[in-house]
Amino acid sequence: MKKILIVLSIGLLTSCIHSNKFTVTGTIDGGVGEIIYLEHNGLTKNTLLDSTRIKKNNTFRFRAKKPQYPDFYRLRLGSKQIHFAVDSTETIEINASFDSFSTDYTITGSESNTDIQTLRKSIGKVQQKANQIVKGLSYAERNNLIDELTFLLEEHKNLAKPIILKNPRSAAAYYAIFQQVSNVYVFTPYDKEDRPYCAAVATSYNTYMPNYDRSKNLYAWVMDAIKSERQARQQAAWREIIEQSGVGFIDIELLDHNEQMHKLSDLSGKIILLDFSTYDSQESISYTFILRELYDQYASKGFEIYQVSLDRNKFVWEDAVENLPWICVRDENGPNTRYAATYNIRTIPSYFLIDRSGDIVGRDMDINTLRKEIEKRL
Repeated sequence: MKKILIVLSIGLLTSCIHSNKFTVTGTIDGGVGEIIYLEHNGLTKNTLLDSTRIKKNNTFRFRAKKPQYPDFYRLRLGSKQIHFAVDSTETIEINASFDSFSTDYTITGSESNTDIQTLRKSIGKVQQKANQIVKGLSYAERNNLIDELTFLLEEHKNLAKPIILKNPRSAAAYYAIFQQVSNVYVFTPYDKEDRPYCAAVATSYNTYMPNYDRSKNLYAWVMDAIKSERQARQQAAWREIIEQSGVGFIDIELLDHNEQMHKLSDLSGKIILLDFSTYDSQESISYTFILRELYDQYASKGFEIYQVSLDRNKFVWEDAVENLPWICVRDENGPNTRYAATYNIRTIPSYFLIDRSGDIVGRDMDINTLRKEIEKRL
């Protein structure tokens, strides 16, 4: 009986140890006797975790402590590398050949690693084209290569975008955001077209892994891009206030989710609720129900809602407002729209009641007071 208990105890201990590790295994054809290294790709440095010689049957195997958060690793064989991600205690299998170790391999074990492989192959083509732009080219040759590079880069981004959006919290989405060509990031939050994708990953990582150093780094990067434009927008907003100082309200002109332009001034003659709010907050559902009740009760009598979204994530907003009956618009700059500064928005939701003459007659009243003020002016 004692022997059985000892055996069981050893088995349980071994199981616990193994449950705290991930496995990387596979084959390297033609690599017998070569040393292969397992390294951790940290945010600021790479760390060697283990090394082994490839066995006579071309196989190798590593076990390492599982990461606290999804993280990045690489196999290194000489100067050649294969990058992959690890979420927890999974087994990653990589099969390659010695001659084409970093370019022609198969990887199984997670969807993220399949996506990372796709992204690596794609960016490799872009980098190869970039490497062809060297000194001594004629003007025409250089321009042709730049056109080809631009086309390949756009192709790569069109490949990466759906990978990012299908799961912004995935390692593949993070990997896509930080890919580079000639040490220049392919995606950057300083580009307005790229910002929604960077922000989607930053928001997901910050929400679900707020203490992770990668989450903090990405979130700070996106916020810096947003803040860098804020001062200029605020100055522009104040100039507009001065120029329109005799008008009851400052006009707003923005696109809805169907890319149709709506001007606040087009609603002149109606009772308008000018609303600034978001759909990515916990309170958004109950707040939307309140607006829906107001709209259903008073729309037929000359009441309209002009709602300006301050959502960071464009895609969340588009999905939320698709079936709403009132006017829902959004600036491409999200919460950093100049109109938020123009109307001195400090908290959300925040709203203004505008009468038929175009005068602002109330701001952020309680709902009962707001209802009375609307009825008074209908």
